[in-house]
Amino acid sequence: MKSILVFRFSSLGDVAMTYPVLKTLTETHPEIKIQLVSRPFFAPIFKHLPKIEFIPASVDTTYKGLPGLYKLFKDLKTGNLDLVADLHDVLRTKVLRNFFRLTGTPVYVIDKGRKEKKHLVRTPLEHNRPLKSTHERYTDVFRKAGFPLDLSLFKPEKPLLDSPVKLFLAPFFKTKLIGVAPLAKHPGKQYPLGGTKEAIRLILEENRDAVVFLFGSPDEKPILDSIIPDPHRVFNLAGMFSFAEELQIISRLDIMLSMDSGNGHLAANYGIPVITVWGITHPYAGFAPFGQTPDRQILPDIKKFPMLPCSIYGNKICPGYEKIWDDILPEYIAEKVLTNLS
Repeated sequence: MKSILVFRFSSLGDVAMTYPVLKTLTETHPEIKIQLVSRPFFAPIFKHLPKIEFIPASVDTTYKGLPGLYKLFKDLKTGNLDLVADLHDVLRTKVLRNFFRLTGTPVYVIDKGRKEKKHLVRTPLEHNRPLKSTHERYTDVFRKAGFPLDLSLFKPEKPLLDSPVKLFLAPFFKTKLIGVAPLAKHPGKQYPLGGTKEAIRLILEENRDAVVFLFGSPDEKPILDSIIPDPHRVFNLAGMFSFAEELQIISRLDIMLSMDSGNGHLAANYGIPVITVWGITHPYAGFAPFGQTPDRQILPDIKKFPMLPCSIYGNKICPGYEKIWDDILPEYIAEKVLTNLS
């Protein structure tokens, strides 16, 4: 067996995007065993993949700072290890990979295309082209290590359902299940909630056989409650289930409507159609959910906002782009969902 140690700590979307790569890698090369080091919360994403051993690392507490990283290195270097793959390339992983280099362990690092991304946000979109996807950037790390990999071979796989999820889904056996993840970490990536509520109303009005599940963190429950147009057909799942159980529900959806955020990537990993609403970020940066066609991406008017993306991660303020959502109508979002649902 070839043992590969992989680092990718955050965020949810970035960690979720490793899933199709690592799954395809272990299936294409059965001689490989992966040890994935990441934040403990992300463990359920990889729970049902037998060739991936998830190693939880609390880098904000147990392994905090330089002493903590050295402790993590000592905890990881036990046993046989053939190479290290750094899929993050930040200060924390640079320290860790250099510890391993000192022991003679081969190290391969992601090329995040930082220079290309800087050019992307400083140049009008019409003069740009789509950059390499993050999925392909992850894949390139293993290709450089000598493991050929074709992501077109990826096969979605749904996790088994636990009893609470079975009981919850039982009444919806013949119902179209629509997931909606309307929130994002940064305002420039989040469609106005009033518009989302109207889009949900229009979807349910048009399709009488559908229900909507809202996804968000437990502390976001009150916000999600405020956009429920029909409590009999819209269910707020925030705080109702564990993360592992939420993933099981996501895997059974018929479609997901998401911002440029983690839930879209989670749904895509299970082969679910994902409609993504983009604001000041853009799919050209390489963060679109896996396997989704361009017609499932809802974008602002590029003629009015030619400098998109004006931020790679959506964490910046873009002066003059405050009205970026005005031309994305709830009717258009509803139509996209209904078309792909049918």
